[in-house]
Amino acid sequence: MCPIHGKVAMWVTKIIGAIAIWGTFWALTGEQALPGGNFFGLLVLIYACVLAAAFVELTPFPSLLGMLLVGFCLRNAPVIDEATKIDKTWASTLRTIALVVILVRAGSGLDPKALKKVKWMALRLAFVPSIAEAVSVAVLAHYTLDFPWIWAFIIGFTLSAVSPAVVVPSMIGVQERGYGVAEGIPTLCIAACSLNDVFAISGFGVMLGIAFSNADLVYNIFHGPLEIVLGILFGVVVGVINWYIPNKNSKNLLMYRLILILSLGMLATFGFRVVKFPGAGALGTLTMAFVAGIGWRARGWEDHYPIKPALAKCWQVFQPLLFGLIGNAVSIENLQSGNVGLGMLTLFVGLVFRLIVTFFSAYGMNFSFREKLFLTVSWLPKATVQAAIGPVALDTARAKGASDEIIDFATNILTIAVLSILITAPIGAAGIATTAPLLLKKSGIDDTEVSEDIHDPMEEKEKKDELSNALITSKTDPDSNC
Repeated sequence: MCPIHGKVAMWVTKIIGAIAIWGTFWALTGEQALPGGNFFGLLVLIYACVLAAAFVELTPFPSLLGMLLVGFCLRNAPVIDEATKIDKTWASTLRTIALVVILVRAGSGLDPKALKKVKWMALRLAFVPSIAEAVSVAVLAHYTLDFPWIWAFIIGFTLSAVSPAVVVPSMIGVQERGYGVAEGIPTLCIAACSLNDVFAISGFGVMLGIAFSNADLVYNIFHGPLEIVLGILFGVVVGVINWYIPNKNSKNLLMYRLILILSLGMLATFGFRVVKFPGAGALGTLTMAFVAGIGWRARGWEDHYPIKPALAKCWQVFQPLLFGLIGNAVSIENLQSGNVGLGMLTLFVGLVFRLIVTFFSAYGMNFSFREKLFLTVSWLPKATVQAAIGPVALDTARAKGASDEIIDFATNILTIAVLSILITAPIGAAGIATTAPLLLKKSGIDDTEVSEDIHDPMEEKEKKDELSNALITSKTDPDSNC
């Protein structure tokens, strides 16, 4: 045992490192690193998520499930809640940074050929199931929860978004294991996910604006399409700039490209939020990484793609932050008000309509029954958008001095948004991880290698003939260089 080695050495190193990091924060910030401070809460959250992920990896479920549960428990356990409390602004900012990392990783790994193959399917998958869920939830909320139609559609659009924080990393995992790659399924889901969120957030904004009449109706209606145009335009222009800056002959090319694309992604995400176009930020980041990846492959990285493992390392750091903070955003206190039973009914009816429409939206792409079923399962998780916009209606109602009835409507929306995260995020994440090996074909190759794995039989025959001739020559001519 002396010197220590193997797993014992690994865990001793991690424990000493954790103590050293905490000690540094305590020396620099004082009370912020003690129980009740932001740094203390963040460090406890990260370390607890890492431990939970290690335990969950021993099961068939994805590690993010353990991170979600840890975040939820730290937020809602008595006494522990106060000791590990994290400021909402800090939590929101860190979640956004982690989301930028995963969007850059997803965008730079998208295969242009696979995306071209499924582009119309991506549009259908992004919009049609969400419209079906938003309408069905709105109708049910109107007739069972007595919501006015405007508020019914506010809750409909709140629930209609899938979670990129759950779907995107899950699909990257599916892609890295080779499932559904030849059919372009991971690429399809990643591309459709961002468009879906833009649609849901835009619809929510339009309805909330009408409810409080705080902006011009025409502006509210065209706000969503404008977000899509701005996001794509930003992504294309900045992505092309990344082809030439930094120069491909730079000494530390990988480091410069990594820093530049992550910083530009954060600029897009936070910058568009400041100018009131939050949906454009995520779409712009994904588009920028995708366009940049096309140029990087064409300008020297066609044989290997070094930014992929670099982003994977970054994601290892930010993954516990993202999922731990998503779980930490869910408060049981929000479930103590509102009609929980009817809220559950509304959520499940909306999910049923969504899943049915998702299954039939996959027609026309030559997907098998199993592949359509997997797409249906993958469109289940909700978390990021619901955590972000769930409290917005209530905050707006209070800020506007709305009536008690309006505040009750907004409280019910927050209640059902919390329920949607608690129920669909873990089930959806586990469903994607467990059904991929059962429902998808394993190709054993990456998206970028699909078109390169085709061999010409005549060409292989010529190579065999050349090898045979070389062997004959080596036997008859001892001086040959065979």
